[in-house]
Amino acid sequence: MTSQSNVAAPPAGRFGTFAGVFTPNVLTILGIILFLRLGWVVGQAGMWQALLIVFLANMISLLTGLSLSAVATSMNVKAGGNYYLISRSLGLEIGGAIGIPLYLSQAISVAFYIIGFTEALQAVPFFTQIDPRLVSTAVVLLFIVIAYVGADFALKIQFVILAILVSAIASFFLGGWGEFAGPHLAPAYTEGVTFWVAFAVFFPAVTGIEVGTSMSGDLKDPSRSIPRGTIASILVTAVIYMLVVVWFAVHTADPMELIEDTLAMQRIALWPVLILAGVWAATLSSALGSILAAPRTLQAIALDRVLPHWMAGQMGSATEPRVAILLTGAIALAVIWLGDLNAVAPIISMFFLNTYGMVNLTAGIEKFVSNPSYRPRFRVPWYISLLGALGCYSVMFLINPLATVVAIVISYGVYFFLERRTMERTWGDVRSGLWFTIARYALLQLEQQRWSPKNWRPNIMVFTGQPHNRQQLVEVANWLSLGKGIVTFFQFIVGDVEFLAGHGMRQMAYKHIRSYIQENNMMAFAEVEIVPDFMEEIGRA
Repeated sequence: MTSQSNVAAPPAGRFGTFAGVFTPNVLTILGIILFLRLGWVVGQAGMWQALLIVFLANMISLLTGLSLSAVATSMNVKAGGNYYLISRSLGLEIGGAIGIPLYLSQAISVAFYIIGFTEALQAVPFFTQIDPRLVSTAVVLLFIVIAYVGADFALKIQFVILAILVSAIASFFLGGWGEFAGPHLAPAYTEGVTFWVAFAVFFPAVTGIEVGTSMSGDLKDPSRSIPRGTIASILVTAVIYMLVVVWFAVHTADPMELIEDTLAMQRIALWPVLILAGVWAATLSSALGSILAAPRTLQAIALDRVLPHWMAGQMGSATEPRVAILLTGAIALAVIWLGDLNAVAPIISMFFLNTYGMVNLTAGIEKFVSNPSYRPRFRVPWYISLLGALGCYSVMFLINPLATVVAIVISYGVYFFLERRTMERTWGDVRSGLWFTIARYALLQLEQQRWSPKNWRPNIMVFTGQPHNRQQLVEVANWLSLGKGIVTFFQFIVGDVEFLAGHGMRQMAYKHIRSYIQENNMMAFAEVEIVPDFMEEIGRA
């Protein structure tokens, strides 16, 4: 099966940095944790340790953003976001192993956020009399319609949600002047809570930078917008989170006020009702970002034929992945009615973190092996990217070791399944560059070694032609090497060089030799050359 990177021509980009990357990222990062869980973190950890938690979490996010920016500026980015970046660098198998779980996580997140919105609606007496699943279903269907109509319409709605979020945060900072207490500086951990437990509660707040990247196929200039929008969204939201931590701390004398009251923001805010509106906006904004991102991830995977191609269908639209939107909506509805979110939520977080870790590894490996095609305009040292990867995988085990193992097993299962399929790609990836770097280093080390008869290994070139025609010669070479030396099966094709090369004779002969080697489980290399005269070529050698 052949996978083409240009199966369908992508639509012309429609969105700039602010609407296409910055705003979706900010709306996802400033989510439910800001309004309902950050107060608990401050109450438990105190101001100084809470600031350290926010700093460490955002440092991992920033390192990932830097790596993401480096990879995005090294290629012509098309639809698919993180999946596209990883698959074009590390190969379709690894890209699929990350992309498929990432898509499922994004699709399930739609249900996750909307269920959170429905639970927050219970503060309104009218909604306490309605089955929450019916409310969640209605909201999912509304969001499917919004996404189906088009990203243009959805991104206009996000500005309304952004205005509500800004109003809620402004109300929080405008309140409490002249009512300072505390400040609550030292940790006051309750039983079973530690610094790393508080860190694990907060860290999901900074995941969300993949939403803007997933819009890559709809951006006017992805290589420009992704770095600028991603880094700006990380820095702006980091400042907001730190200011909220300080404002909580200077208005708290008793830490239990923050630990026991999930809506502690209302106590400080100038207009408490805006905090409740902010909670609703935070959940809806995250759901909107996910229902825009997930279908585009699925479409890119299907265009590469990692999943069935029909999933990339647009159903008459020139720009929207409508089949993927309907599939995403179906998954969200199924989770609402059948799923156990408490069991699934930790694994979802691990899939997102695994994606961030792979983005860092992609940038680090590309830079380390100095791939000629890797020429990012946004330069990041390889050790910075690998530090980001280490941070991501360390946090995974700190947050939930069991969920981490489950996520890794699922990703490896997808990888091994894809590896068994015959998937050819029309682009190169970093794996050949990585093996070349290792082989080059090993050969240079061998060059410096003193040779001894004790270390002799055979290096045999066998003029086999097509090996199945000279089985005895092949067997002698295989017997001499015993799998410990180097054997090269060589074929000369004699004739007109331009004519034979133009008809792909060299590639065809090479494939036949490689197939023979693999079928017979042999350790050997294959070489094919087209020459005008056999004896003349031997004389040159």
